[in-house]
Amino acid sequence: MCVSEVAEGKSMKRKIVVAVTGASGAIYASLLLKKLVQLQNQIAEVGVVMSDNAKDVWRFELDNDDYTKLPFKFYAKNDFMAPFASGSAKFDTMIVVPCSMGTLGRIAGGISDDLITRAADVVLKERRKLILVARDTPINLIHIRNMATVTEAGGIICPAIPSYYSKPQTIEELAMTVVNRVIDLAGLQNESYEWKGI
Repeated sequence: MCVSEVAEGKSMKRKIVVAVTGASGAIYASLLLKKLVQLQNQIAEVGVVMSDNAKDVWRFELDNDDYTKLPFKFYAKNDFMAPFASGSAKFDTMIVVPCSMGTLGRIAGGISDDLITRAADVVLKERRKLILVARDTPINLIHIRNMATVTEAGGIICPAIPSYYSKPQTIEELAMTVVNRVIDLAGLQNESYEWKGI
């Protein structure tokens, strides 16, 4: 943030990468992307990359291909010419939602074999914000160690575990409790339920 922006009480608009993998939980990606559309006044750019499996799971779980209708630029999974494949593009936040255990493992191992893992590697090396919305259960010791490695490297593991104290009435409201948490972690201003105690 530059001095003039601090003086004016303004914050920089965010440049965000959203990666969608083939883990179950396409609803989280769908709700997040729709929410980012609503928050575009805080965002300079959103780049989206989906694995082939992610597209298949989205269609299977949500019975639509609404991701094709979103106003964001989509990049092919092997497009290493995408801007966020380099730190110089200054994308400051990356959200992997849902994040499969395979993707988690490759990120933890520094294996940049596609655009998702390359972008995650870039975000970590540039000391920017990486949020992995891990979606699997149960988790084994390999998963736990991979989560520890990513956390030690500066990433944030945000398991797709809904909360219930807001008393959600629909599946979408329940899933939105996870998405709102992710948006908060990304540093975006968002109106959502806040715990006030009993």
